[in-house]
Amino acid sequence: MSKRRKFLICSAVLAVIFWLLQYVPLDYRELAILIFAIITYAVGVMALKDDLHGVEWLTLLLLPVLFSVAAGFFYFLLTNSQLVVRVIVGIFYLVGMYAILLTENIYSVAAVRTIQLLRAAHAVGFLMTVLTAVLLFNALFSFHWPFYLNVLVAFLVSIPIYLQALWVVKLDDRVTMNLWGMSVILALLTAEIAMGLSFLPVTVWVASLFVGTVIYVVMGLMQQALQDRLFERTVWEYTSVGVIVMLATLAITPWK
Repeated sequence: MSKRRKFLICSAVLAVIFWLLQYVPLDYRELAILIFAIITYAVGVMALKDDLHGVEWLTLLLLPVLFSVAAGFFYFLLTNSQLVVRVIVGIFYLVGMYAILLTENIYSVAAVRTIQLLRAAHAVGFLMTVLTAVLLFNALFSFHWPFYLNVLVAFLVSIPIYLQALWVVKLDDRVTMNLWGMSVILALLTAEIAMGLSFLPVTVWVASLFVGTVIYVVMGLMQQALQDRLFERTVWEYTSVGVIVMLATLAITPWK
């Protein structure tokens, strides 16, 4: 069986389980998503096991698990949505998981030898990481927790997001203390942003998109820095996006 067919089958299996989440009572959603995350890890291992080595058992499987958790929580927020919306979300999950598995496979191969698809994998991985972060923070702000819980959860969630995104830049055979340190510092910054948004009268989507933009900016800058490509033009390109989104957020906030 070709790898692409294997990835498609694994993605389809996860999509079916994802679809079945709608039948789980809301009281058990956290447990259901935890089980779904474990199943995602197991299916990811089955899909990528031929190329997994050492630290890749953690780094290459973080994004598939995070994506399943994010999509799972988002799915539970669609309790009153029409069937067509659920079908669209299910297809989105299937396509997203397939793209992630393909990307992780390229990373695994690129860790051993140089391949031309690595740049495309970085682009797809970056996009799926930002999208996953937006969905995760959408779920977080939907709970309307006190600011201190938002800070704690945002910090814990952000560490694996940044860790896998920074590791794929050089694909080392271990996660260095430098990567851990950068991930923790960036996670702390993201948690502080989440705390600030907890006090602003913004909608859930606005808050989650703002955090996603912050992650886009800081993660993009750090990836460029790790590749020794952090030029002045690159800094301006990323920071300008952040400034525009920040100004737009302030402009649409219903200040009273």
